[in-house]
Amino acid sequence: MLSTRVIACLDVHNGRTVKGINFINLKDAGDPVEQAKQYSIIGADEICFLDISATNEKRKTMFDVISKTAEVCFVPLTVGGGVNNLSDFRELLNSGADKISINSSAVYNPDLIRQSSDKFGNQCVVLAIDAIANNEMPCGYEVTTHGGRKKTNIDVLKWAKQGEKNGAGEILLTSMNSDGTKKGYDLKLTKLISKNVSVPVIASGGAGSPKDMVEVVLEAGASAVLAASIFHYGIHSINSVKKEMLKSGIQIRDCEY
Repeated sequence: MLSTRVIACLDVHNGRTVKGINFINLKDAGDPVEQAKQYSIIGADEICFLDISATNEKRKTMFDVISKTAEVCFVPLTVGGGVNNLSDFRELLNSGADKISINSSAVYNPDLIRQSSDKFGNQCVVLAIDAIANNEMPCGYEVTTHGGRKKTNIDVLKWAKQGEKNGAGEILLTSMNSDGTKKGYDLKLTKLISKNVSVPVIASGGAGSPKDMVEVVLEAGASAVLAASIFHYGIHSINSVKKEMLKSGIQIRDCEY
């Protein structure tokens, strides 16, 4: 059985780590390079670096920041934001990224998933899905793009299955309704996707405590848990999350005692 991963997420805007609620009212949360270094030292299994304004501002991800982050970060680094083609994939991988997260670009060009998977291997292709609740969709959730700003009229479950078929090696599933609220992950959403795809599903959006992370693994089948606010502001530590998981019988990677 694979170990459950605990992932620290760095949402980056204008070169700084930020955090808000539902991706708005952003507050500065520090220097991403230094934060990635510290998370790598204190036990994060992976770092997820999301340039949240790149797509809206129609620009590329900040390759220089990623390169500096990769130099000090000794755990796998996933990077997303403003990735539109195979050249972006190549440049990010050459900058030190281990995995590339694609969201809006994949929605508008689904072939990008297959192309990048064929070229670089599905292990480095992460399909990010920003989901909002919508009872008009068959599964009850709709795919959004541009950081949740644009609706697509695409059913989340259908899109997740298509993404896996096209070659995505992992799904980063964010509940936009829960994001930043610290009220817990959307268990219904996470379970819906995890039980219908065979690739790992990373639960994102709403983590408020280690118990939330245990719950989304045991009750919703998440393969990994991602959080930002509770780690950035010292509300909970990565170590406390891993201890809670271990106590609940979840297999994890090393943690300090």
